[in-house]
Amino acid sequence: MNKIIIAIMASSLVPAAAMAQSALTVYGVADVGLVRETGGAAGSVNTINSGVASGSRLGFKGTEDLGGGVNAYFVLEHGVNIDTGSSAQGGLLFGRQAFLGVSSKLGAVSFGRQYSPYYRAMRDIVDPFCDGLAGQAGNITVSNARLDNMAGYASPTLYGFAAELAVGMGEVPDNSAAKRAYSTVLSYTAKTLVVTLGWHQQQNALATDSSANTLLGAKYNWGVAEGHLGYARNKGLLGARSEDAIVGVSVPFGAHKAYASYVRHDDTTHANRDASQWGLGYTYALSKRTDVYAAYARIGNRNGASFKVGNATTDGTGNTGANLGMRHTF
Repeated sequence: MNKIIIAIMASSLVPAAAMAQSALTVYGVADVGLVRETGGAAGSVNTINSGVASGSRLGFKGTEDLGGGVNAYFVLEHGVNIDTGSSAQGGLLFGRQAFLGVSSKLGAVSFGRQYSPYYRAMRDIVDPFCDGLAGQAGNITVSNARLDNMAGYASPTLYGFAAELAVGMGEVPDNSAAKRAYSTVLSYTAKTLVVTLGWHQQQNALATDSSANTLLGAKYNWGVAEGHLGYARNKGLLGARSEDAIVGVSVPFGAHKAYASYVRHDDTTHANRDASQWGLGYTYALSKRTDVYAAYARIGNRNGASFKVGNATTDGTGNTGANLGMRHTF
């Protein structure tokens, strides 16, 4: 009997010891807003959208201390459409992110469905709207958001410099180059300045053609405001060529924050399908986790260009868009 009691006590201590070295976090975003779009082929459209400022989601992330400064970590993130209760990202269970990795003082490696380094540089440094609301730069620039089957490496920061490398495996039988993607970023961070240089390449389904994007961006914090700059050169499929320029500002004052940006798309082919976008936005923090927002953007298309004003989760239907909504994080 004593042996049984000792065995039960010992087994009960194992989960406690494991939990002391592990951490699991459940988190999410609930975002819903009114969206009005005009200038599309079907006329004006009024909708209730989920994920206007930030995609609504339910996520799980965790870490485990493996000893010696090495940690295992994972993220599983499910996209949710608040307006209908359905799954986002085409119904994928963890369509936003799903990856597993290991980190140490030498950096971090991760494997799975993840945001590309190029996308995070555009979202976090160049675009004051952070890829959300009507004014997001991604309405007329290439975002290269997620990569399936991605193997990524993020270096530690050394004297302000850091690098990220990623490969998205195409996994096409007998053609390892087909659908393969490469994404890299080199960044430098000082006290008030961040500068980034990114490159992204994507092969087509047969590896007979590829698209490529090069991005140079910067963000500077003046204390009373942050300035954002970006310049991208793009090579598309079938000879498409273009250049993008982004300039923006975000101004926090108390619980308020205002955003403004101008994005210029220059089609350098003979078609000359240029476009430009003005965007304005505003958020007001009701608490640390809840805010309300409003935004407006307008795109001027030229020579048959057909860019539309979308938001964090939808592509839009027309060349103007207005948003009014609420976001809660947990």
